Amino acid sequence: MLTEELVELAKRARKAARTLSIASREAKDRALVAIAEALRAQAAEGSPLRAANAEDVEAARAAGLAPALVDRLILDEPRILGIAAAVTQIASFEDPVGEVLGMKQRPNGLSVGQVRIPLGVIAMIYEARPNVTVDSAALCLKSGNAVLLRGGKEAARSNAALGELVRAAVASAGLPADAVQIVPPSDREGIRLLVGLAGKIDLVIPRGGEGLIRFVTEHARVPVIQHYKGVCHLYVDEGADLNMALRLVENGKLSRPGVCNALECLLVHESVALAFLPRVGKLAAQGLEIRGDQATRAVIPSAKPASTEDYGQEFLAPILAIRIVGSLDEALDHIAQYGSNHTEAICTRSYERAQRFSRAVDASCVLVNASTRFNDGGELGLGAEIGISTTKLHAYGPMGLESLTAKKWIVFGEGQVR
Repeated sequence: MLTEELVELAKRARKAARTLSIASREAKDRALVAIAEALRAQAAEGSPLRAANAEDVEAARAAGLAPALVDRLILDEPRILGIAAAVTQIASFEDPVGEVLGMKQRPNGLSVGQVRIPLGVIAMIYEARPNVTVDSAALCLKSGNAVLLRGGKEAARSNAALGELVRAAVASAGLPADAVQIVPPSDREGIRLLVGLAGKIDLVIPRGGEGLIRFVTEHARVPVIQHYKGVCHLYVDEGADLNMALRLVENGKLSRPGVCNALECLLVHESVALAFLPRVGKLAAQGLEIRGDQATRAVIPSAKPASTEDYGQEFLAPILAIRIVGSLDEALDHIAQYGSNHTEAICTRSYERAQRFSRAVDASCVLVNASTRFNDGGELGLGAEIGISTTKLHAYGPMGLESLTAKKWIVFGEGQVR
């Protein structure tokens, strides 16, 4: 897409954002309810949305896309209904825009506080996940932001169909349809042009492979929220409940191997390795490939040798790296070296070690005796997420409504002068 066309889209988004920033909660919620109803109406097989998605999936399979990417593309009835439910939940949340925070009276009589405001125009750049189109649109609408949605070519038909659905719903609620715009997929040069629109776009959020995110970060002239790879660990502590630990491994690794909160590396305390790892090895019957260090392979002979690159790898496949460690400190050192600030979990019976793990690990979400798969906006009560930030400015972890706002200072006086 030419620079002129992108600039025009951004101008229309900026104009829509001004209207949306002062829209009432009632108007925004009407749009969200209309989106959810339109999704439910198209959930059944044979609908225009399902037909468009089927073409994308068929083309992806014919092109030899990895199974994990194909899985992310699919919009079947349960997934569409799930997306609709998330939109409905977002509509039920309080409107963050206009919330007044920390109002205090100064000694000179001034009342000073802050109020939440929209960020403005957000550009989403993502791959292979058409649900992101709706999740992002819904969160941006509720938080008063306009959004430019640039999905990947592998989901172009699905995203176009979803974009039409969302824009029609927004217009039906009396809000500007240009608050949500689909940017047709193009090559990397098109992305470079989009993220270079300083002064026209307020924030870029890339979601996809590490290569995409690095490209956006290196070329952006506007702020970027980085959602880097999810190298998620589970540490099984000495004395841990091994039945629980096995459930956490099975769910974290095999429920959906191709998502960013899937378990990628298992760290096991040496005192429980002999009792626990053979049970993990039996998950090979479910298609799990294990890559382990020498100590792991002594317990699981079928495991492949793990290379240095396997630790710190986001496999996005039914592959699990395993390492036996001698202490919590060794596990923490491993995570510090190979983690990606995404999701880390511990299985333990020790309150003290659970607290130490929670404090010491630098990740956007730390879980105690729970699956890594819970680091998700919907599961954490946000309704949906626009991304999981693995950097700390200005958000860390799943980004919901509040993460899509800024705060400005407001001051009420009675004629005071300085």
